[in-house]
Amino acid sequence: MAGSTSSLPPDLKELPVSKSQVVMHEMVLPNDTNSLGTVLGGHVMHLMDICAAMTAMRHCRKAVVTAAVDHLSFHHPVNVGEIMILKASVNYADHTSMEVGVRIDAENPLTGDQRHTSSAYLTFVALDEGGRPTPVPKVVPESESEQRRYRRAQKRRQQRLKQLQNQAT
Repeated sequence: MAGSTSSLPPDLKELPVSKSQVVMHEMVLPNDTNSLGTVLGGHVMHLMDICAAMTAMRHCRKAVVTAAVDHLSFHHPVNVGEIMILKASVNYADHTSMEVGVRIDAENPLTGDQRHTSSAYLTFVALDEGGRPTPVPKVVPESESEQRRYRRAQKRRQQRLKQLQNQAT
């Protein structure tokens, strides 16, 4: 059956969120900033995509491509010299795609103070050796927050599919 996980080895049919989480740190340097001394939005998006892609690849152990970026929001600027802490987790997986949530906090390296600066949801599709979509393991949410993110990601997926159906008609 297309899109099933039957072609996956038994030990990869389901994976807990914790097996694929990624945390990255990046210091904001002058070359990464605008004329106000804050990090460029495009640079933030680039780092989010990299962090999320690593998470998706760790989940399915296959090559992945970015299929969509949902709800990217910038809450606060990140200043030159601060450290960006990117945290990514697979929230939901179905058939050949995975939703990865990325949260970025900024840390002042002199005080240790942190603040939430941006978030996004990215959808990735796993590819086989021929570049075709291939099955991915299901996600096993364990904690209460993982279960909440799973349910919300499931709803976002349904909304995306409905939107695609409406565009096709």
